[in-house]
Amino acid sequence: MTTTPTGETIMLDPAEAEAALYRVAICTFMWHPNKDVDEPGWTITEDLDWCLAPLAGLPTDQLADLRVSIHTLITTPTADRQAFIRHLAALSGDTSFDNL
Repeated sequence: MTTTPTGETIMLDPAEAEAALYRVAICTFMWHPNKDVDEPGWTITEDLDWCLAPLAGLPTDQLADLRVSIHTLITTPTADRQAFIRHLAALSGDTSFDNL
């Protein structure tokens, strides 16, 4: 759940949060340091856009913050993913990850 500057509450559908998590996981699994060389034409921007597509209903500033987080998750194998999972869960009202 998130609140817009006007005070409007935005809640993600759990399916949207799950889709975003799935997409981030796939991109993270498929990324390697030379991917742009091995796959001419590929860009991290395409992966980021794909990962964020299910979250399009969120405010622009929050999408920008998530883009930075997702970029780190994809390109940094040691990045902590639990905070991202908790954040998506909170946006969808899912409390099953509260103990992570």
